[in-house]
Amino acid sequence: MSKDKKIDYGAEQIQVLEGLEAVRKRPGMYIGSTSLRGLHHLVYEVVDNSIDEALAGYCTHIEVTIEADNSITVVDNGRGIPVAMHKVGKPAVEVVLTVLHAGGKFGGEGYPISGGLHGVGISVVNALSVWTKVEVKRDGYLWQISFTRGRTDEKLQRIRPLKNGEETGTRVSFKADEDIFPDTVYDFDTLKTRLRELAFLNKGLHITLNDKRAQGKSEVYCYEGGLISFIEFLNENKQAINTTVINLEGKKNDVLVDIAMQYNDGYSENILTFVNDIFTEEGGTHLSGFRSGLTRTINDYGRTSGILKENEDNLSGEDVREGLTAVVSVKVREPQFEGQTKTKLGNSEVKGIVDNIVSDGLKEFFEEHPGEAKNIVNKTISASRARQAARRARELTRRKNALEISSLPGKLADCSEKNPDSTEIYLVEGDSAGGSAKQGRDRKFQAILPLRGKIINVEKARLDKILSNEEIRSMITAFGTGIDAEFDISKRRYDKIIIMTDADVDGAHIRTLLLTFFYRFMKPLITQGHVYIAQPPLYQVRKGKQVWYLYTDDELTQKMKELGKDNIVVQRYKGLGEMNPEQLWETTMDPKYRTMLQVHLEDAIEADRIFSVLMGDKVEPRRKFIQDNAKKVRNLDL
Repeated sequence: MSKDKKIDYGAEQIQVLEGLEAVRKRPGMYIGSTSLRGLHHLVYEVVDNSIDEALAGYCTHIEVTIEADNSITVVDNGRGIPVAMHKVGKPAVEVVLTVLHAGGKFGGEGYPISGGLHGVGISVVNALSVWTKVEVKRDGYLWQISFTRGRTDEKLQRIRPLKNGEETGTRVSFKADEDIFPDTVYDFDTLKTRLRELAFLNKGLHITLNDKRAQGKSEVYCYEGGLISFIEFLNENKQAINTTVINLEGKKNDVLVDIAMQYNDGYSENILTFVNDIFTEEGGTHLSGFRSGLTRTINDYGRTSGILKENEDNLSGEDVREGLTAVVSVKVREPQFEGQTKTKLGNSEVKGIVDNIVSDGLKEFFEEHPGEAKNIVNKTISASRARQAARRARELTRRKNALEISSLPGKLADCSEKNPDSTEIYLVEGDSAGGSAKQGRDRKFQAILPLRGKIINVEKARLDKILSNEEIRSMITAFGTGIDAEFDISKRRYDKIIIMTDADVDGAHIRTLLLTFFYRFMKPLITQGHVYIAQPPLYQVRKGKQVWYLYTDDELTQKMKELGKDNIVVQRYKGLGEMNPEQLWETTMDPKYRTMLQVHLEDAIEADRIFSVLMGDKVEPRRKFIQDNAKKVRNLDL
């Protein structure tokens, strides 16, 4: 900025955003983003209020409807938002909808257990919606109030007396503001996944999801088995080691613990943790307590039963969690989360409580089910032996320090830039395409690692076998992060890991194998946004000296309409190797013009299920998946 131009900075430059203006000014601070993820988060915020009513014991049914105009309606049969006059001079329902950090969750007995502790939920939804309408049935009447972009539009009105037997409850309708959200079209399956999850976590609660758009769908979720049903759902595509799902429940110091777990013959652990129905992606003290109690109890039982021999080492945490699917749900009066995102529980007292409940409950289960206990311990002993072999194999992939460039794979064409935040590596299918990519790249910041053939399917193999695969060893060494329990993202050598495969069935299979490997053994690469999928063009269209690269069939159709059919040459690219280095750079590698898809983990539960279906041992779930989705295929190479 020019030193000649001076700008006053005084009291008049300090802005105070009134009411909910701050939310509209910086929506990402409150809902994470204004992408489709943020759009669906609006629904979850409203539903969470109804769930809190269920946790308090007053709500048995929640109905969520996607209306024909893509507005949302959430109805519950709870107590209804209070309508009496608040001390600030407005009805309580108006305060809840228009004031941040206002709600019944900051003290008193309104909500002894609650997920929405910050009190910003429904007021944020109101602020980010074109309109919001609320109907409340309580105190003997039906009440109604409406808002426009967070501001009260129609004051609270008493509409009519409630009929005999008419239930109390709340009805919230809202339409997301298109000025805030680029896309306001809700995805039925995205909402379905979260609502089904909530039904599992709240035994006996009915949740209905309706879609009044053209699809006309409607589904009802209610699970009397609670977390046991959840485990059966998660493991439906896997072969169980213990046929009886282990359910451990207990309460201590107002902390409610509910755990369900089952082992399968796979090699990946899948432990989901929740606090007051909120998915804690980063775990926390409840996960630590579960792990410590599990490891100690299995070791103790293995010793006392004689299954684990005296000359054998104790089983590690990794060993006892191999092939384990578990859901750990705790209900805490005053949970301490790390940040507004609520992804990690910090209450220190919860660790010991969960540890004790797991130890006592699991010991009792083992004594009552000795056959299944033996199967579990034998599974973990087998995992321990494989871990010893994997440790030896892992040494082959470990770099002693970042300066030993000689330890990098010989076929890696590395970049000259050493700052990992500025670099990227292309995983390229085949040596031919790898050669073109090496010639066409920008050597300063782009590295190329050609992959020969298909890597091992990690869903069907233990770590020792996985680490014997040359292509996987090359990737681990090139990335520098380590793998599995030793994974350390701070040691990564590249910011972007870009999968570049042919636009055919084999290319899609290789891409799926790579994503499965990353998800199972390097998950933070995905969760922190470092994995991308390159989008090479499907077609080259030439007319005279002019050339166009097109990426979809629709683009080709449109271009043919524009150009006519005279003197047109259309080339369909079957593989990356058909492009010379210049073409590959122009279409797929030049940051100015390329198109890439960033891989996001929208839903850990669904991701785990899909990887198990597509890459697991069971054929029937895969056949059903293909049958259910066959009509959605757009590009299929025959």
